[in-house]
Amino acid sequence: MEPSEQTGTPGRAVAPPPWWRRGLLAPAADEFDLDPDGHPGRRRRTLRDWTVDFLCFLVAVGIGMIAADQLDQNPGVSPDLAVVDQLVGVLACAAVWLRRRWPLGFALAMVPVGVVSDSAGGAVAISVFTLAVHRPFRYVGWVAGVSIALIPLYVALRPDPNTPYLLTVALAVVIAATCVGWGMFVRSRRQLLASLRDRAHRAETEAALRAEQAQRLAREAIAREMHDVLAHRLTLLSVHAGALEFRPDAPRPEIARAAGVIRESAHEALQDLREIIGVLRAADHGEESGRPQPTLAALAALVAECRAAGMKVGLDQDVPDPAAVPASTGRTAYRIAQEGLTNARKHAPGAAVTVTVRGGPGDGLTVTVGNPPPPGTVPHVPGSGQGLIGLTERATLAGGRLDHGPRPDGGFTVRAWLPWAG
Repeated sequence: MEPSEQTGTPGRAVAPPPWWRRGLLAPAADEFDLDPDGHPGRRRRTLRDWTVDFLCFLVAVGIGMIAADQLDQNPGVSPDLAVVDQLVGVLACAAVWLRRRWPLGFALAMVPVGVVSDSAGGAVAISVFTLAVHRPFRYVGWVAGVSIALIPLYVALRPDPNTPYLLTVALAVVIAATCVGWGMFVRSRRQLLASLRDRAHRAETEAALRAEQAQRLAREAIAREMHDVLAHRLTLLSVHAGALEFRPDAPRPEIARAAGVIRESAHEALQDLREIIGVLRAADHGEESGRPQPTLAALAALVAECRAAGMKVGLDQDVPDPAAVPASTGRTAYRIAQEGLTNARKHAPGAAVTVTVRGGPGDGLTVTVGNPPPPGTVPHVPGSGQGLIGLTERATLAGGRLDHGPRPDGGFTVRAWLPWAG
């Protein structure tokens, strides 16, 4: 015994619901329709839906009027039978407005109606087309197959004196097949558009998740760097405080110097602690926590290292005292220059790169890394742009901003501004 899917009760097999409760004839939503929350479900008709329904109604009425006119000219049909045929055709045309809510029920109802009424021919064609649009082929195949199988009977009951029997049957079969094919084409197009929308939505979601992950990783890296610097300052503070504890009889100048170092270290540690507030603290991933972090003073060494690797790098540094730059600002500026040089090495090999650093206390620090278009053909290097996202997050957390993008001449520029309190 398998658990019942209808009741969820384990160990009990429940008979499936009757066919009228399984969505065959019950009102069912089009699988391509979405409710206001974006979930599959029956929605209100839009202006486009009303326009299409009205056009379908006009088509059914127009075909019905042509068939009624031909019916009046058919000597084999009595006037009373013609009136009944037209009344049935009117009801069938009115039922076209129900085609969206009951596509299968409407098509099944039109199968016998199409046999007994010429005026309902347009409504029959609309029902087959609607069923092919809104339901899978297993429903369309059965209903369209039965309708096509009844065409010889319909032609035999209502022979056209001016058209051969076989030609009439062939034309009716072609019309039915055309309605089915057109409806399946519309359904396939809707499926394709729905698939493309879903893929676009998933791509946007994945891109947002990757950007969020890059921002989080940048925050974690900044937090680890701040933690290292803060630990260094606290260690220095502890060393001088311990020296005062073990040498209370030291000369007054040494005590004053140690107290000044303690005061300065405590002040700088407090500044670093303020900067780390709001930044996520991640677990150690095996990186060396005691390693000193590079600052702006190490930028010249970075440029020299790139030149030794074969890059053409020019450094234009106009900063009065690089060592006086705040530690967090210097670290951020160094990382921005490092990432810019790395991107230039990957995406513009052989191009001359220019690193410009300008600024001073109160004016802020501006870091620019730019390169012209690369000479020759550049091999494709895979990249996701996460480094630039991380740099943007790093600059924002430092209180600055970062812009990047292609230049009019085909090159690329990364420009950042970082605050530097006076």
